[in-house]
Amino acid sequence: QTFTAWCNSHLRKAGTQIENIDEDFRDGLKLMLLLEVISGERLPKPERGKMRVHKINNVNKALDFIASKGVKLVSIGAEEIVDGNAKMTLGMIWTIILRFAIQDISVEETSAKEGLLLWCQRKTAPYKNVNVQNFHISWKDGLAFNALIHRHRPELIEYDKLRKDDPVTNLNNAFEVAEKYLDIPKMLDAEDIVGTLRPDEKAIMTYVSCFYHAFSGAQKAETAANRICKVLAVNQENELLMEDYEKLASDLLEWIKRTIPWLEDRSPQKTIQEMQQKLEDFRDYRRIHKPPKVQEKCQLEINFNTLQTKLRLSNRPAFMPSEGKMVSDINTGWQHLEQAEKGYEEWLLTEIRRLERLDHLAEKFRQKASIHEAWTEGKEALLTQQDYGSATLSDVKALLRKHEAFESDLAAHQDRVEQIAAIAQELNELDYYDSPNVNSRCQKICDQWDVLGSLTHSRRQALEKTEKQLETIDELHLEYAKRAAPFNNWMESAMEDLQDMFIVHTIEEIQGLITAHDQFKSTLPDADKEREAILGIQREAQRVADANGIQVAGNNPYTSVTPHIINSKWERVQQLVPKRDRALLDEQSRQQSNEHLRRQFAGQANIVGPWIQTKME
Repeated sequence: QTFTAWCNSHLRKAGTQIENIDEDFRDGLKLMLLLEVISGERLPKPERGKMRVHKINNVNKALDFIASKGVKLVSIGAEEIVDGNAKMTLGMIWTIILRFAIQDISVEETSAKEGLLLWCQRKTAPYKNVNVQNFHISWKDGLAFNALIHRHRPELIEYDKLRKDDPVTNLNNAFEVAEKYLDIPKMLDAEDIVGTLRPDEKAIMTYVSCFYHAFSGAQKAETAANRICKVLAVNQENELLMEDYEKLASDLLEWIKRTIPWLEDRSPQKTIQEMQQKLEDFRDYRRIHKPPKVQEKCQLEINFNTLQTKLRLSNRPAFMPSEGKMVSDINTGWQHLEQAEKGYEEWLLTEIRRLERLDHLAEKFRQKASIHEAWTEGKEALLTQQDYGSATLSDVKALLRKHEAFESDLAAHQDRVEQIAAIAQELNELDYYDSPNVNSRCQKICDQWDVLGSLTHSRRQALEKTEKQLETIDELHLEYAKRAAPFNNWMESAMEDLQDMFIVHTIEEIQGLITAHDQFKSTLPDADKEREAILGIQREAQRVADANGIQVAGNNPYTSVTPHIINSKWERVQQLVPKRDRALLDEQSRQQSNEHLRRQFAGQANIVGPWIQTKME
């Protein structure tokens, strides 16, 4: 009964069954079909003939198949099966059950009967009043069957309501539930088991193996379902990884695309403060913005490699990202980013150094320009003043010496002006943002420097010209003094002579005076020429002064004899000469009168003299 039920539990999968285990396997057809169902393999094509030889051949094919599975069939031949030998048939079925239902059972390194027993022990261990030690009396009370069902399907059995003293109820409950819900046909009879001192071990093992396969099959189904769920979960996870990769790749590439133009921007700033802000922004980029992107890139590569490994392990095609989103594309973009980053950092540092130098140069320019402008303040007014117009020769010489000192100072400042111009040129070459103002100031300084140079040259020329003119005037004054002094002395002597009292007693004496006076008068034309020459020297000096706008300070420094004095004395001489002429003529007339009287007196004396002499004697 048990073996028949067991065979039918498999044959019904092929749409057939047996009624009598002794008779229904005699032609070998259902036997071959049973083996195909329980093994899942195809057997040789059976022979459809009704003759005994056909039946023997079919049974032999079945027995050969059993033998091919490593089963030794001792004393079981095809003839016995074809002849309907019940003992041999049951032995063959038991061999099949052992090979295909029990032998493959493996629990904790035990197999077959021991494995099945261990499995039962493990499953029923938590249940009270159940102690499975064998496949006969341990199952008589039916609690072990109910425990197996409850362990796997607790909703089918109300185990707590079962009583150990009611084995028939327990057994029928387990058999009915197994048949109804577990698709395990009823293979045992409750009354037979209870009424037998020692239940049939093979029957119990066969029936229990059905539980094992039912629950292990369910477990396998669950495992398969779990595996499918796992596969689905893995597929879903893979899909999520693909989506995450695509999104992360898109976001990262978009960030790289946005960032590279910023890093390639080389727009210079005007001030070092603005460039320092750019450098600070770049440091923020490296410190704050880039590290998360580095993590994203690493995570992206990890996800990609993980995904490819999962797909390969799942025998799935490799993941192919969208065009332009390959890891190589991201690496290429990242290389461009880092190249731009390196170039940007170098440019920033170079630009900051340039601006620092520009600031230093600009400050140097301002300092030098301020010093120069302070030095030039008032210099134009100083160079354009006409202070030499009324100066003396010594004053002009002093001004010239002072001007020479200024020229030396001016020459010394030439280097500063050249430095200012050179700094301005360098600021232009370095593209200084305030170059227009620097150029304007530099141009103003250079223009003023040219003006100062021109004014300095003009003042030197004016001073030298004035000096030369004053030297000419001074030479004329000296010449005037040299000639005016003796001429003045001559006029004073002449005036003294012309006014000198003379006493003469004879005509000869007066005649000598008149001769001397005539000689003096003969010198007057030459004296007048000398006077005119001396006055001409004075006039020339005045002409030179007037012609050049020179204000001659005071009188001739070499003499106190002025032209006025000369003219006055000359006039006096001119006045005294006629007076002297008259005085001499008057005296000549008087002397002539006296001479006449003397002559007359002498004649008389010649007459009276001797008479007087005689009287005296």
